[in-house]
Amino acid sequence: MQNNSYSALVIEEASPDTYAGNIQQKNIAELPQGDLLIRVHYSSLNYKDALSASGNRGVTRRYPHVPGIDAAGVVEESSSSEFKPGDKVIACGFDIGMNTPGGFGQYMRIPTGWALHCPANLTLRESMIYGTAGFTAAQSVERLVDFPIVPQKGKILVTGATGGVGSIAIALLASMGYSVCAVSGKPDAEKFLTRLGAAEIISRQEATDSSEKLLLKEKWAGVIDTVGGEILVSAIKSTFYGGAVTCCGNVASADLPLSVYPFILRGVSLLGIDSAKCPVHIRERIWQKLAGKWRLENLDILIKECKLPELPGHIERMLQGRQTGRIIVNLL
Repeated sequence: MQNNSYSALVIEEASPDTYAGNIQQKNIAELPQGDLLIRVHYSSLNYKDALSASGNRGVTRRYPHVPGIDAAGVVEESSSSEFKPGDKVIACGFDIGMNTPGGFGQYMRIPTGWALHCPANLTLRESMIYGTAGFTAAQSVERLVDFPIVPQKGKILVTGATGGVGSIAIALLASMGYSVCAVSGKPDAEKFLTRLGAAEIISRQEATDSSEKLLLKEKWAGVIDTVGGEILVSAIKSTFYGGAVTCCGNVASADLPLSVYPFILRGVSLLGIDSAKCPVHIRERIWQKLAGKWRLENLDILIKECKLPELPGHIERMLQGRQTGRIIVNLL
C-alpha cells in the first residue's frame, strides 16, 4: 500500500476575492469516492486551471481546491473491471480539476468513465504535452478535415496561436499539408510559430475588422478559433463560401455580435468544439490519432516542464496573457 500522504497545489481564499496557492501535504483518505485511485505522474496547465486558481466560481464552486483538468498516471487501486492496478491512464475533462480534486495533486480518485487507457505508443509525459489543449486542437482539426476542408481550398486561420490549442492546431495542420495563417498578439512569437509550421503570422489588429460590415473579403478556407469575440466575428465574415469555422474558447469574449449573412449568403458553418463532456468513443478515436497517424514529431518544442512549486508562477503568466506554448507538470 502506498504512503497515504501526498503533495498537491491547494488554492485557498486568502481574503475576500483574493486567492492564493501553496503546496500542501494531503491524505489519500480525504479524496472523494471513486472507482479508480490514480498516482499522477504528469499534468498540464490549461486556461481553465488558471481560472480555477484565481477563484473563478464559474469553474470551481468550493475552496480550498486542487485544480488540474488533466492527469496522466498509473492506477493504484481499482473497483472497475475495465482497469487494473498498474494500468497507464489518461484522465481529462469531465469535472476533474473543477470541483473534483485534479491533476495538480500526486493522487486523484475518479469514476471509471473519466479515464482512458493510455495508447501503447504514447508515454504518459507525451500524453500531457497534448493534454486537453491537444485533444481540443485535434477535435477542431478533425472537424475541418472531415467537413471536408482540403489543403487545396486555401489558408486556414488559427487564432490564439501561441496558446496550447492554437500551437498544437498549427503543428497538426502544417503536418497535413495545410497553409496556416497564425494570429498572435505576441511580437516575439514569430520564431516559435514558424517552427510549428505557420506560413503566415498576423497581429490581432490585422485579424480584427471593426467596420461593422456584414461581410468581409473572403480570405480563409477554414478557421480554428480559440478566443471568441471580435476576432471570431471577423473570421466568420472572412471565410470562403462553403467554409467552416470551429470555436472552442472565449478568452477574448463570449459575445458574438454577428448577423446571419455569413451563414445564409456564403453557407459558412460554425462548428462548436467541447472537450469537457465529449463522449468516450470520440475521446478514444482522437487519442489514437494523436498517438498514431497524427503524432507530432519533436513534441518538446511545444513545452516547458515544471514541478509543483513552480506552477503558481506559470499560472500567473497565463492569466497575464504572457504564456507561450504548453506547460506540463512533473509530479514524480
